Amino acid sequence: MPTPEDYPIRPLAPYGQSKYAAEGYCELYTRLHGFSTMSLRYGNVYGPRQDVHGEAGVVAIFCGHLVEGRPPKVFGDGRQTRDWVDVADVVRANLLAAESDITGPVNIGHGQETSVLDLLDALKDASAASEPMQPQFEPERPGEVRRSCLDVSRARDELGWEPTVTLREGLRTILGGL
Repeated sequence: MPTPEDYPIRPLAPYGQSKYAAEGYCELYTRLHGFSTMSLRYGNVYGPRQDVHGEAGVVAIFCGHLVEGRPPKVFGDGRQTRDWVDVADVVRANLLAAESDITGPVNIGHGQETSVLDLLDALKDASAASEPMQPQFEPERPGEVRRSCLDVSRARDELGWEPTVTLREGLRTILGGL
């Protein structure tokens, strides 16, 4: 940790396998047709306008629970980590990638491990709530990645990109729009 682009890929779930398959198609088109292709490997993207009641990521769902005063469901012990990256940073990475000639995978994350429990603390700070959210713990889900954090040095060195929005800033933006 953090995980570089050349780390061996062994998806634990169909979702991860499908993303890996898409990278394979990009590499195939590069070899067959000479197209310049790049695969941006996003961390856990969050941001405004995600549906807090739908299939959005955990950040949006937890924000919705905070606003509604409901306890969030945490699967497992909450110590599993993710690399949360704000959608504004992801958009910037996409724009830089569109103008670049580099090929292959490029990690786009914050380069920082944050546990689900730390996310709840960050939500408390971002909302100025007096009490932390008390999660409702559920059994761990099969195929859940225990730790996730991306090495973003290739994005910095070759795309000229690095994340600028901190998790707390991003959470304040989301909560301001709810």
